[in-house]
Amino acid sequence: MTTAPPRSSIAREWLDLLASMRFAIALLSVICIASVIGTVLRQSEPMGNYINQFGPFWAEVFGKLGLYTVYSTGWFLVILVFLVVSTSLCIARNTPKILADLKTYKEGVREQSLLAHHHKASGELPGDPQQALAGIGATLTQLGWKARVQQRDHGIMVAARRGAANKIGYLAAHSAIVLILVGGVLDGNAMVKLAMWLQGKQLYTGSGLVSDIRPEHRLSSANPSFRGNVSVAEHQRQGIAVLSLPSGVVLQDLPFDIELKKFSVDYYPTGMPKSFASDIVIHDGATLREATVKVNEPVIHDGLAIYQSSFEDGGSRLKLLAQPLTQGGAPLSLEGRVGSKLALGEQTLELDGLRVINVENLAGEGNASGADVRKVDLGERLSQHLGSGAKSNSSKSLHNVGPSFSYKLRDASGQAREYNNYMLPVELDGQRVFLAGVRDTPAENFRYLRMPADENGELAGWLRLRQALADAGLRDAAAQRYAAAATPPGQPQLAPQLRLTAQRALTLFSGADAKPGDEVKGGLPALSQFIERDVPESDRQRVSEVLLRILNGSLFELHQLARERAGLGAAAADAASQAFMTQAVLALSDSLYYPSPLLLQLQDFEQVQASVFQVARAPGQKLVYLGALLLIIGVFAMLYIKERRLWVWITPGADANGSQVRMAMSSTRESPDNATLFAQLKAAVLKETS
Repeated sequence: MTTAPPRSSIAREWLDLLASMRFAIALLSVICIASVIGTVLRQSEPMGNYINQFGPFWAEVFGKLGLYTVYSTGWFLVILVFLVVSTSLCIARNTPKILADLKTYKEGVREQSLLAHHHKASGELPGDPQQALAGIGATLTQLGWKARVQQRDHGIMVAARRGAANKIGYLAAHSAIVLILVGGVLDGNAMVKLAMWLQGKQLYTGSGLVSDIRPEHRLSSANPSFRGNVSVAEHQRQGIAVLSLPSGVVLQDLPFDIELKKFSVDYYPTGMPKSFASDIVIHDGATLREATVKVNEPVIHDGLAIYQSSFEDGGSRLKLLAQPLTQGGAPLSLEGRVGSKLALGEQTLELDGLRVINVENLAGEGNASGADVRKVDLGERLSQHLGSGAKSNSSKSLHNVGPSFSYKLRDASGQAREYNNYMLPVELDGQRVFLAGVRDTPAENFRYLRMPADENGELAGWLRLRQALADAGLRDAAAQRYAAAATPPGQPQLAPQLRLTAQRALTLFSGADAKPGDEVKGGLPALSQFIERDVPESDRQRVSEVLLRILNGSLFELHQLARERAGLGAAAADAASQAFMTQAVLALSDSLYYPSPLLLQLQDFEQVQASVFQVARAPGQKLVYLGALLLIIGVFAMLYIKERRLWVWITPGADANGSQVRMAMSSTRESPDNATLFAQLKAAVLKETS
């Protein structure tokens, strides 16, 4: 019958395991793996991004494992705690032994044990043992050895050592791990969550102005550890930081306010920010302090570090013109600030941002002025729509294309599309065009509508043509004009058929026959669908060429009618008009798939910059710095400093005027240089050459 081991024995086994090196290494390995995951997998992204990347099933699994917020998950913090405890136990267990070992020279070893060492030697020295001891002591001191002497009845034992800092390195390296881990926890989200629990605060998951968030979501300024962001617009002041947590935010009251006097930024030729800085005023009660915050040059005030993190729009004023794309309706002037919302029909206009400098990769395929207005090759465009502004096979070059602004149009159900429009025309493929981008979700790239600039560098010419395309009367008149101009002399009987074909092409292209819910709403895809559906395969190539030639000729006549209605002269059939019509046909086709009946143009703006500061109270920072220093010292000591011990046993020699000497050396790590060092010691102590 077996008996259960006593509880004290079980507790000791668990304590031994917890304090063992293998347990600490296992924990450190898990932390390293988790850190790799946290580095490779972008943290705290919107859940939709992870669903798009991994799929719904694995995105949910990874979310439950906490892989999207590795460094603040419970299991990661538990592992850190165990690693701190394990390393601390290692230090506590080994420190007394190391300290005791540092005090002893082991001069009490038996003289016979010297014969068991790998490095050993013996010889004779002139003089009695006391004289030999004096010479050996002087030699060892000169070589940097510390020694202790033990007088015995039948001889003298000299115990010396060098490199005792090796054991100090062990303590320094292990202490560094504890300090770095404790410092990291003190400066992490764990302390914020602890402060929220102690103060009875809750996470805020909504949206709105910082000033409107209630007190139960705000931590006091006495919070000992936090790291948050403060966004301050020019000539404004703010005294609240936003602390981002995995499932929401919490506000942190600061003991002072930060006022942004001026923000300045320099750019590289590529458009990337080169350097940026903020001139600020710190309002601490009645005390005012002016300072400049630069990247990597924080300002320290009242124990809080203010870092220059980034910059954003601070509420720039925008003047917009809403241009109707369909027939009827007049342009509508709008004014608003970035971050504001405006009612726009049944939708809500949300002004998101302004970018004054946009350096883009633009293709240069040469001048398109050689195209024939009535013979534009659109075969490759029949199945494409809304994206012609981003497609090019040419080499890329960098250009500043001027200001752009972004906005959202949100419907009554809360669904929104994001838009990004450029203020000035951009030269692409030899043609100046206005770019209007749209995307359905933030995970997508913008698809750009490319609308050609007219002879005045404005969008008015293309907009007239776009509205004329929606006018059935003008389409019929344009078809009539085209038929009259294209009918061969002497064959007037072909005019009615040409007119009907032109009317059909314009109707298909305009989408007038499209029904709500149809995937094909007009444009070149409608012509492509018509040809595939109603034309035999053997005749499709020929019919496509004829139909496109008729369409382009009719659109050119429609362009002339639109100019006449606006009181303008007829457009000349020159290279400029040809280039304009080539791009206009593509833009008209794409515009039928533009998801808004209004096109917003930026008319003017008043830029207001905002600086984003990171404000941190990091009590663990000094611990981390101290830990890093100790880690460097400890690793250096353990790797490059070897503890060596030397014993020299001196006895009277056979000759009354001589002494018998036996010596041996040991080292914490055996290496080839030990043999070299012992040979030098042998030569110095025994006065030998080898």
